[in-house]
Amino acid sequence: MNKRLRTIFQYIFFLGLGIFLVWWSIKDLTAGDKSQIRTALKTGKYILIIPVFFILFLSHYIRALRWRLLISSIGYNPSRINTFFAVMIGYLANQAIPRLGEVLKCTVLARYEKVPVDKLIGTIILERLIDALTLLLIFAITLAIQPDFYTQLIDAFFHSPKSGEIKKTPGYIILLIATGVIGFCIGLWMIFKKKNINDLGVLFNKTGRSIWQGISAIQHLKKRKQFILFTIALWTLYLSGGYIGFMALHETEQYGIKEAFTILSAGSIGMIVTPGGIGAYALLIEKTMQIYGLQKGVALAFGWILWLAQTSVILIGGLFSFVALPYFNKRKQSEQG
Repeated sequence: MNKRLRTIFQYIFFLGLGIFLVWWSIKDLTAGDKSQIRTALKTGKYILIIPVFFILFLSHYIRALRWRLLISSIGYNPSRINTFFAVMIGYLANQAIPRLGEVLKCTVLARYEKVPVDKLIGTIILERLIDALTLLLIFAITLAIQPDFYTQLIDAFFHSPKSGEIKKTPGYIILLIATGVIGFCIGLWMIFKKKNINDLGVLFNKTGRSIWQGISAIQHLKKRKQFILFTIALWTLYLSGGYIGFMALHETEQYGIKEAFTILSAGSIGMIVTPGGIGAYALLIEKTMQIYGLQKGVALAFGWILWLAQTSVILIGGLFSFVALPYFNKRKQSEQG
């Protein structure tokens, strides 16, 4: 199977997964659940969309500034506005085809700033590695402030609507299931890729070296304190978006920072699972908020509101950047000429 055909099949699979999760999240909605959704939406404080939009746009701009620091470490200094436009165009492309945005934003920036694409891709790999490590830290903080969270989340997915009870799953059972799933995935990878145990060891060794290189690379940044500050600001803005989102609905305004960490953790997974987080994001937020006693209908509405806010910012910002990028650079060239 050639690379293009494999990419098409992967996209169809993950998009299909997203559509399936949308169906799964609404298939068991009762009349009462639908009534809760209508009530929550009617009484929502939509004025809070303005600060949430501002926070999300600011987070994307800070991501662009952080990427620019990585690029400057290899000897190039693209303009802030072009870097921001490239980031937004990349986000927009990722809504359609996962990972396409990473390549596209490098191509776009390379075209207007004369930076080699291969070197830009190297900075993207490093950036994603650092984001993965930061996300692991977010998971650790979430677990530290509420140790039973992940167990409760798994239990919520096995909730029986008929009995109205959530059966508590022992921790060792969850560990065994997780180990089994990981082992099954590794087995499939070895079968389809025709790999053996030695190849698996090489893969783990390579992954470990990549993680260490990513961590140690920060030491060589000229402005590593600024890079760390941008990273903290970026994830703090993500956290703040969810925190302010709680205030949008009367039923969720009593939740605070602990729950904000939870939806940041769950939502980040949702954004990874399917293109643009469609289906997966809202479902994970719904199940997460049910752990805190929020009614199913309201929890689902809350998840979709957060997803729509993030997607709207990407669509608006991405389309604007797509149009503004050539215009801005043409005008810039005219002024310099």
